[in-house]
Amino acid sequence: MDRKTNNTLWGQLHWLVMLAQQGSFTAAADRLGVSKAAVSQRIAELERAAGVALVQRTTRSVRLTEAGQRLVDETGDAFKAIEQSFLTVKESTGTPQGLIKVTAPVAFARQQLVGRLAEFLNLHPLVRIELDLSDRINSLALTGFDLAIRHTDQVPDTSVAWPLCSTQAVLVASPSYLKNRGEPTTPDDLRGHACLNYPRTGERSEWTFLPPQLTSQGHAEGAQVIPVSGAFGANNSEALREAALADLGIAMLPDFSAEAALKAGTLNRVLSAWTCQGPFAASIYAVRPYALRTPLAVNALVQFLKSSLAAGFGLN
Repeated sequence: MDRKTNNTLWGQLHWLVMLAQQGSFTAAADRLGVSKAAVSQRIAELERAAGVALVQRTTRSVRLTEAGQRLVDETGDAFKAIEQSFLTVKESTGTPQGLIKVTAPVAFARQQLVGRLAEFLNLHPLVRIELDLSDRINSLALTGFDLAIRHTDQVPDTSVAWPLCSTQAVLVASPSYLKNRGEPTTPDDLRGHACLNYPRTGERSEWTFLPPQLTSQGHAEGAQVIPVSGAFGANNSEALREAALADLGIAMLPDFSAEAALKAGTLNRVLSAWTCQGPFAASIYAVRPYALRTPLAVNALVQFLKSSLAAGFGLN
C-alpha cells in the first residue's frame, strides 16, 4: 500500500466508524461537518479499496455488513484513543477552547440557559457553542452532543451526570383570573377551577399535593391527588405560562418558567404552602456520554453552570 493510499484509508475508516455510530449518512455528515454525498463517496472508495461491501444501503436505513462491522469493531477503539490523545495535546495550554455541542429543553434553554451561555462565552473567547433546543430525549452517543441539559430525576447509567440545581413545581394564575374565579384555599378547591395541564401520553390528568405539616419523622401525611381539567393543555411550560397570563386558568409550572412573571406580579402563587407534584422533575442535570476524560471546555461550562444555577430560582 503506497503512502497516498495509506493516508486516504485512515480518513475513510474514520468516516465508516462515524457512520456506524450515527446510523445514517445524514447524521454522520452532520457530525463530520461535510455533505451527505461526501460521506457516501468516501465509503464507496473504501469499499473499492477493500474489495468487499461494507455497508448495506436501503431507502430508509443503513446497516453494516459483517465485514464492515468487523472493521468498525477493530478500529473504533483506536480512533477513540487518537481523539483523546489529540484533546490532551490541544488542552495542554490549560485554556478552554473549541466547539461544544449542547442540547437542552426548549423552555429551560430560552428562559434560563441562553443568557448564561452568553456570559460564559464572554469569559472564554476561544470556546464556541452550538445549542440545540429540543424536548426529545435522544442518545447522546448517537447524536454527537458533547453535553445535554436534562430536567429529570433519572439519568442513564451509561452517562456522566452533574447535578446543577434543584427545581420545584408551583401553581400560578393571573390576578385577573383569581379575582373573577376566587382563589383556592385547599387542593380540593381545584376541582371547580380551570386547570392548565401538561399532558403525558397514557397518564391521567391529576396533580398531587403534600400538606404543609410534616410528621415528627419528617414524612407527609394525607397527600391529596386531585384530578384536573380545563379548556387548554400543552406539553411546553412556556405555553402553559402564556395561557395563565391570558387568564385561562391555573397552571402548574416549573419554577424556572414562573420566576420572571411572579417577580413582575403578572402571575400569583396559588396554594403556596403546599408542595406540588405533577409532570415536572425536581432536578436539573448536565449529562454527557461516558468517556475516560472530560474536555476542558465542557468541564469549564459545567462548573460555570453549577455556580450560576446554585441559588435556584428564588421562589422559596
